Amino acid sequence: MSEIDSYLKNNDSLLYTYRITPDIKRIAEKYGFLDYMVERYLEFLGEGTEDFLSSCSVPLTKSIRCNSLKIDCGKLEKRLTDKGFSLKRIEWSRFGYRVEKVPPRPTLGATVEYMKGFYYIQGEASMIPPEVLSPKEGELVLDMASSPGGKTTHMAQLMNNRGTIVALEKNPARLRKIRSNISRLGVSNVVLLWMGGEDVPKLGIEFDKILLDAPCSGEGLIPLDPSRKTKTKPEDLKNFQRTQLTLLASGFKVLKRGGYMVYSTCSIAPEEDEVIVDFAVKYLGMRVEKIQGIPGERGLTSFKGLSFSPELTQCLRIYPHLQHMEGFFVCLLRKE
Repeated sequence: MSEIDSYLKNNDSLLYTYRITPDIKRIAEKYGFLDYMVERYLEFLGEGTEDFLSSCSVPLTKSIRCNSLKIDCGKLEKRLTDKGFSLKRIEWSRFGYRVEKVPPRPTLGATVEYMKGFYYIQGEASMIPPEVLSPKEGELVLDMASSPGGKTTHMAQLMNNRGTIVALEKNPARLRKIRSNISRLGVSNVVLLWMGGEDVPKLGIEFDKILLDAPCSGEGLIPLDPSRKTKTKPEDLKNFQRTQLTLLASGFKVLKRGGYMVYSTCSIAPEEDEVIVDFAVKYLGMRVEKIQGIPGERGLTSFKGLSFSPELTQCLRIYPHLQHMEGFFVCLLRKE
């Protein structure tokens, strides 16, 4: 039995046993969520559960990332303001703006500036992983699950198109989308490979930094997609867990000693977040590094009878009812 199989088997009975009370059923019905989801939220959100559930029906403020590879951000701000948009700089982001007002026409995706690649429409929380990884000019960086290319092109921008990003995607249709974004945004330092992240050790390359924005349930995207209130079943979470652990282990093999990996998901599910990072700490010997200057809640140290490493408090949890962004989880790991 592999370490991953053993880890999953040891945790399975605790993670996937649910105690659904009449009160849980009432709350789930009130907000249109599945019972088991509410049971979990009550454990790690406590009194904030209904605030979270309610916030999932409130539209989020749109956001964009100015593409400094093609335009000065001050000039972009003026051009969009002249068109009737109202922008506010995101305090912790080097290139991010909240779009607080949108004119009747044009839409964000139909401006000349958008078509020229002067900006990328990107959720605010999804800008966090590249900022945390902070790739530098000249580094060799791996993006293990790169579609649709928002974080890939963000990292290229942070690197000023210098150094190399190896971006992986195993879905041919998604590859076309990434190529389109890379071209539109003027990115020139990305090597795009038709490959799944689990196969990356076959390349025989070691990387300075790795972004693993893992495939997940998208449980943090409910404000953007209400169907996710009832879409993911416990069996789906189990499948995502196995994929996430497999990708993490593969990434660990090709990360240089002393190198950094950001593990992130657009999910608030501990099964996909702390459970995965705890494996990195306890089985792979990775260390969790503190994330500075970005708003968020601390990672969990326990869930459904499982105890996680105290280091996980240095991970970031993002919630729509607290940070007013899509739900996200971000953790910075170092290979010793």
